[in-house]
Amino acid sequence: MGGAEGPGHPNGHANGAVVEEKLDELRRQLGKADGDPLRIVGVGAGAWGSVFCALLQDAYGHLRDKAQVRIWRRPGRAVDRATAEHLFEVINAREDVLRRLIRRCAYLKYVEARLGDRTLYADEILRDGFCLNMIDTPLCPLKVVTNLQEAVWDADIVVNGLPSTDTREVFGEIGRYWNERITAPIIISLAKGIEASLDPLPRIITPTQMISNATGVPLENILYLGGPNIASEIYNKEYANARICGADKWRKPLAKFLRQPHFIVWDNSDLITHEVMGGLKNVYAIGAGMVAALTNESATSKSVYFALCTSEMIYITHLLEEEPEKLAGPLLADTYVTLLKGRNAWYGQKLAKGELTLEMGDSIKGKGTIQGVSAVDAFYELLSQDSLSVMHPEANRSVAPVEMCPILKALHRILIKRDRPADSILQAIRDETMYDPRERIEMAQGHSLYRPSLLGQPKGDVKA
Repeated sequence: MGGAEGPGHPNGHANGAVVEEKLDELRRQLGKADGDPLRIVGVGAGAWGSVFCALLQDAYGHLRDKAQVRIWRRPGRAVDRATAEHLFEVINAREDVLRRLIRRCAYLKYVEARLGDRTLYADEILRDGFCLNMIDTPLCPLKVVTNLQEAVWDADIVVNGLPSTDTREVFGEIGRYWNERITAPIIISLAKGIEASLDPLPRIITPTQMISNATGVPLENILYLGGPNIASEIYNKEYANARICGADKWRKPLAKFLRQPHFIVWDNSDLITHEVMGGLKNVYAIGAGMVAALTNESATSKSVYFALCTSEMIYITHLLEEEPEKLAGPLLADTYVTLLKGRNAWYGQKLAKGELTLEMGDSIKGKGTIQGVSAVDAFYELLSQDSLSVMHPEANRSVAPVEMCPILKALHRILIKRDRPADSILQAIRDETMYDPRERIEMAQGHSLYRPSLLGQPKGDVKA
């Protein structure tokens, strides 16, 4: 496997020995014997999942006796003719990629696909370093496995690169393969999304909780990694940072292991809340894309929307977190980059322009799953529950929390109920009766809104 060809290979670092020392340290902590490689497996090959595995392959893949990086994706996904033609252009525009494919005797199949003489498949091109959701950014070659059991049965570290909507099903299958395991693996989840559970009490279910429930792996072995970043830019060595969140046992060792000169990984103990915030910003990113398209990129309209949506996000964090102020920086940073270049904002733009329709679903060719759609439904459903009622500042009566979130309500009608057109988002932000968003923030800060049951824990519990 050609890990040495990626841009992040340690030969390009000031001291490649440091990389091997980091790997040796993690191997010792995991109790790995000499000659037994650390097995890292990515599950799901979207843009971020593929880039994450490629970063690890670039950094550690040359140490083949000590580390093995693989990625699983479903087989059989054909690459259409238009994508094959574009891929051929990408290959020929990059001399290093062109030479690599010729050296691996892999170039001819791309010529044939360009001419329409053969069909390429997503798992096939991923082996050569091309992610179907990110064709314009060639990666290093990856070892791809299409049999899920073969991929995960002996894995030491599993990276969840699946959409949150697929996580429960796939890890349910993985759990069956792990029934006889003696030691639990470490799982790093990249998924940003939530589900709603209403029985017996309204609560949020996150991907890490789905994984734990499906596999029996204790939550202390499951971590979430997220941050304000765009996958293609990280692989192209744009400086970025992220947080890995979870229990003390593994988050600091993993933060050190994952850190690279251009990709700084911090650590935090607050797993569930950071994970929920990663899903929340996707909700409002879709609306931002709609507003941008409907107003011809009006800076004024976008700033009005940003003020309103951030006040709603702050309000919601006060429901979820006893000390929400500490989340303000990470949440706003993640929201900002998503509004600038994320797929959820892109999706909102395309819907508003009529270039996509809701009937096409939320899995879009070349982009993957738009996770903000399911998050809109989940947050709306949760915050509509009367059992979570709050005092309305003007009506002076108890209302469900969603009544304090007009943008969330508008997005639900557009995306889920589908009884309003995309341009109704403008009505939500131009309502003359709407009060100053500052008042929503002051109300959140001045009242005891915290509902620990939303994250499935009694008040006073320490978060996982």
